[in-house]
Amino acid sequence: MRMVDMGNHHFPALARTALANALLATCHEGMSKVVYGASGGEANDIAIKSARYASKRKKIVSIFRAYHGNTGLSLGATDERFSERFLSGRPDEFVHVRFNDIAAMEEALASREVAAVIMETIPATYGFPMPLPGYLAEVKRLCEEYGSIYIADEVQTGLMRTGEMWAIYGYGVEPDILVTAKGISGGLYPLSAVVLNERCGQWLDEDGWGHISTGAGSELGCVVGLKVLEITQRPAVRAMVQAASAHFAEGLGAIASSQPDWLIGLRQNGLVMGLEFNHPEGAKLVSRALYDNGVWAIFATFDTRVLQFKPGLLLSPDDCDDLLDRVAVSVAEAGERVS
Repeated sequence: MRMVDMGNHHFPALARTALANALLATCHEGMSKVVYGASGGEANDIAIKSARYASKRKKIVSIFRAYHGNTGLSLGATDERFSERFLSGRPDEFVHVRFNDIAAMEEALASREVAAVIMETIPATYGFPMPLPGYLAEVKRLCEEYGSIYIADEVQTGLMRTGEMWAIYGYGVEPDILVTAKGISGGLYPLSAVVLNERCGQWLDEDGWGHISTGAGSELGCVVGLKVLEITQRPAVRAMVQAASAHFAEGLGAIASSQPDWLIGLRQNGLVMGLEFNHPEGAKLVSRALYDNGVWAIFATFDTRVLQFKPGLLLSPDDCDDLLDRVAVSVAEAGERVS
């Protein structure tokens, strides 16, 4: 704080430039610009605005039961539970299709009126359903065929949680726009960022004031973000994620085997996991039991059978064992309340 401050969008800042370059280095060739926000919702607003600019179209396709934020445009792409109350669920502008339903996606895109498809690589608030083999790549192909932009919302799945810097690359997809938030802040300072390819970012050349946000790209936040990128790209951290993922797969599998009528499913890609229970609100009960036993894990908002289970990246084997012990106790306690 002796060297940098909150920042001011009127002035250039070395920290902002350094983080932009570092983010571009994590992405595929063709990504050329970075725009900052203070939250994931704002970042998705920027992504949608950029897609509308590039395509000269207005309609946005997102996933049924999606969550992309509670701000302006992101709210329209979010499930009606949040959007309808504020008259933001406009069917003429925002279309929702089922995840993993490629026929429904093509039907939505075939009109050639869609500016962009925006998707979390693994939808968090829907309980982390895993993409079917080839699904995301086919969505990207359809976007190219029908002239739509592909926006990868990597707010919850990015930054090495799946053993890849960005989960979307693990599925063989190169998005036109990539959004990051939450983890990029290191839990220390609000920050989000949108990485754009040349086509989607040209508006910055036309009008650098096209998006203004007082706290976005704060120099303090950018210093934090630089360190987050450096840590998450260390070979040792990738190895830790891979080892912990295998550890949890084995441990959670054993817990499920001991209670097969209660813990009935495990959805996993690295440290992105969804635990499915055989009760309409099973994950709520388990979330409470975990909280009482010193673990914070939230139930999926749009599927309360499923617990969002996302351990941190920097876990030793002893940390994993401790966490698994607490999970085993909590799952059993919640199961007893149901039976």
